[in-house]
Amino acid sequence: MTDFCNELHQLCSELPRYEYKFNVSDLPKNGIYIVFEKGEKAHNTDRIVRIGTHTGQNNLPVRLKEHFYNENKNRSIFRKNIGRAFIQNDKYLEIWNKDFIPKKNREQYANKINPKKQADIEQQVSDYIRKNISFVILPVENEKQRLALEAKIIGTVSLCKECFPSKKWLGLSSSKKNIRLSGLWQKQHLFSTSLNDEEIKILEKLVKK
Repeated sequence: MTDFCNELHQLCSELPRYEYKFNVSDLPKNGIYIVFEKGEKAHNTDRIVRIGTHTGQNNLPVRLKEHFYNENKNRSIFRKNIGRAFIQNDKYLEIWNKDFIPKKNREQYANKINPKKQADIEQQVSDYIRKNISFVILPVENEKQRLALEAKIIGTVSLCKECFPSKKWLGLSSSKKNIRLSGLWQKQHLFSTSLNDEEIKILEKLVKK
């Protein structure tokens, strides 16, 4: 796993890096985004801290806007997870954890939502992401291939013995054990199946397109 993870990190270092205020029109419309965070290092380069993709064709720019621009944790599990780390000891965490997209949840918890506190947390999350997060994109047109590669990349990084967070990594304050253990801002596909030689070659071709 370590060798494959090292190859993955080196391949990512060859790709264009995007930060906040990226031009949406510059982004591939379909692909896997791989996230880095200031202060996090592995394999003599920046450590991968999240891997994600999108469903539906041509939706990648929209997905990334939800993380960086739209202050709504209900549309971004990445934002929700960062917020959890900021308020892990706050009683409001119970409300922050709720998904308010379903109408029944909005109605059930309406009297417990604190709009100002909600907005303050969203702003704190935005500030953190915009100052500390960058990403690269592996362009993958086929949705089935995207989802399969995403799962394998997550498995590879989470299983790697050299990819561990720094002592100052915000994710260590997460209320979610798997985030703390994996060093990744996600819960799905952790500690699963690693990339193999054939899949690494596929990634190499994607990077060199």
